[in-house]
Amino acid sequence: MTKLSVSLSCCDYDRCRAIFDGRVTIEGCDVYPTALEPEECFHRAFKHQEFDISELSLSSHTLTSAQGTNAYVAVPAFVSRLFRHSGIYVRTDRGIERPEDLSGKTIGLPEYQITANVWIRGILSDEYGVGVSDVHWRSGGIEEPGRSERTPLDLPGNIDLQPIPAGRTLSQMLEAGELDAVIGARAPSCFHRGAEGIARLFPDVQAAEQNYYERTNIFPIMHVIGIRRNLAEQHPWLAVSVLKAFTEAKRLAMEDLSQIGHLYVSLPWAVAEKDRVMALMGNDYWSYGIEENRHVLEVFLRYHHEQGLSKQMLTPEALFAPSTSDLTKV
Repeated sequence: MTKLSVSLSCCDYDRCRAIFDGRVTIEGCDVYPTALEPEECFHRAFKHQEFDISELSLSSHTLTSAQGTNAYVAVPAFVSRLFRHSGIYVRTDRGIERPEDLSGKTIGLPEYQITANVWIRGILSDEYGVGVSDVHWRSGGIEEPGRSERTPLDLPGNIDLQPIPAGRTLSQMLEAGELDAVIGARAPSCFHRGAEGIARLFPDVQAAEQNYYERTNIFPIMHVIGIRRNLAEQHPWLAVSVLKAFTEAKRLAMEDLSQIGHLYVSLPWAVAEKDRVMALMGNDYWSYGIEENRHVLEVFLRYHHEQGLSKQMLTPEALFAPSTSDLTKV
């Protein structure tokens, strides 16, 4: 029988690598993978639907699903997860010593809708009482002028979101003192250069993030794997086959991390770090599946709605192919 030819685009993470190198196949498919940075995957998927299977921003996927305009349906393979306390960069001359001090400040962000920023704003609101309407938001490229939202927004009137001036970047404006802070998934170059007066809000990021996990049991989800909707509808078996492949690729990556005889990662104590993380977060700390992550997904969807991105509260099931919530048990 002829196999289905599918194009795949996602980052070459260790947990996806077995699909790229052929150790894991998607049942019934000949896969043609392209390794791309996540931002490029998102742009090409949401703007032009270039790939049959693509890594997707959880926030943009939620936004377009709520709008009824999403060309993709997702499977609950959460290929990117990250704590985001590290993503808040502040001027040290503005009296910002605690998260609560961000209220009333002008904060830059590359896009309002990106998943990292949904999590950061939600944490600021839930944990520190800084609501989304308590801040003046300014959007633009971190290092290159002209960045805009990948999906059009229709925010409530009480949210102050404006673009930065043409030709300027967030890093330039933070260093020049024209912004009080910047939030996002990537650090601005002025921070990397050690520019005077720029620092992370949380000086001990790992301690803050570990404390957050111990209190909330949340390991934030950033990205999902999407399948072109018309393809998934034409081939109802495809969604589960994709989920099974990404799950197996992750299993192999975790097996590699546990290998003590020779190290797959160029860090001398990588195995010890994995053991430490498992002691804190459990053996399946990077879990896939809707039910296994219901609490995390419901918190994210609440944040997304509260921040004016999705007009109605979605359930986790609204984001994923129905067959992926009912896998075969042996």
